[in-house]
Amino acid sequence: MLLALGAVDPVTATFLALLAISVGLRMWLAERQVRYVRTHAGRVPEPFAGRVSLEAHDKAARYTVAGTRFGQLALGVRSAILLLWTLGGGLQLWDGAAGSLGWEPLSMGLVFVVGFFALQALLGLPLSAWRTFVLEERFGFNRTKPGLFVADFLKELVLLAVLATPLVLLALWLMRSIAFWWWLPVWGAWIVFQLLVTWAYPAFILPWFNKLEPLEEGELRERLEDLVARTGFSSQGVFVMDGSRRSAHSNAFFSGIGNKKRIVLFDTLMETLSAGQLEAVLAHELGHFRLRHVPKMLMLNAVGSAVALAGLALVADRAAFYTGLGVQTMSAHAALVLFFLVTPLIGVLLQPLFVGMMRRYEFEADAFAGKHAQASDLVGALVRLNIDNASTLTPDPLYSAYHYTHPPPAQRVARLEASAPA
Repeated sequence: MLLALGAVDPVTATFLALLAISVGLRMWLAERQVRYVRTHAGRVPEPFAGRVSLEAHDKAARYTVAGTRFGQLALGVRSAILLLWTLGGGLQLWDGAAGSLGWEPLSMGLVFVVGFFALQALLGLPLSAWRTFVLEERFGFNRTKPGLFVADFLKELVLLAVLATPLVLLALWLMRSIAFWWWLPVWGAWIVFQLLVTWAYPAFILPWFNKLEPLEEGELRERLEDLVARTGFSSQGVFVMDGSRRSAHSNAFFSGIGNKKRIVLFDTLMETLSAGQLEAVLAHELGHFRLRHVPKMLMLNAVGSAVALAGLALVADRAAFYTGLGVQTMSAHAALVLFFLVTPLIGVLLQPLFVGMMRRYEFEADAFAGKHAQASDLVGALVRLNIDNASTLTPDPLYSAYHYTHPPPAQRVARLEASAPA
């Protein structure tokens, strides 16, 4: 046994160890979540007694358990696909297929990378369809028609080709033209790309999928525009999005940078929240911008991507990196795809740090909303959103600390009520 273990390639052994830790940790946390939610399904927690019915609380528990079980299934399937791509020889076969085109290396590399992402999306399509048409349908949330589901997928593939092609071409050219330090200009290009997509998303990308209409003139629009003005913001306006076309879930967000910032409210949100609650939800979203959470996250992402790309540069010229992950031929395009496949396994270990920071930002945005709107309205909105989205009020503490970027509802409500004037 010791001889067999010692014969395993070090890169392969490290990869398998990271995969085992990643899958094992998330499966264990999911089991904790299922047990905890089921245990507390029979009684509405004290902060919400009288605000949430036992029927709604029980539905949220059942939906959470079903979603967690589906997540375990999806994790198993995606882990199997990862092994097939790497140690199963999938990338090696795909490399041979792309190479058989006989194109020059840069074009062939582009086909390999963009084609890989398209194939990866196709492999994930059954899981997405199951979640939409089975899980979401069972709990009354799905409103997506099959034709719309297919159209969305095809649009996503087009976006992938349009957005990824120039970035991949540049990265491959730099990796082939410069020695170790290629990662610096690639990192710079990635930062610029992210800023451009963030700028373009609300004005150009989102409208391709959803219909956005300016909020009708009236008291609500005046109230929300007054909130935006007194908090020192400017935007292209308040828009209502046809979220109900795909789902009964509701949400609101403030998106974009520069002169393309937009406030977007789901039409489902408009149907369930009062004017005061909508104002409080918007104040929370504006708080993220006023407290500079967005640039802070962009900076964190920039640092993380720099470290990751520098790490890739260290191993990209080592044959063991490729052979240990099932690819026999060294190439820039194979390095990029292996980077995409392996990096998330390391990110799993760092996820609690990211979640902790995001939770702090959510508390800060709640406090901002409490100063610029009524804290009681934000509490009412949080309760309503949890009911409408069937979000559990009793998540397992460890599971939520690992997965939930938003603090548990009881913690948010307790802080808001404590800060409200007597």
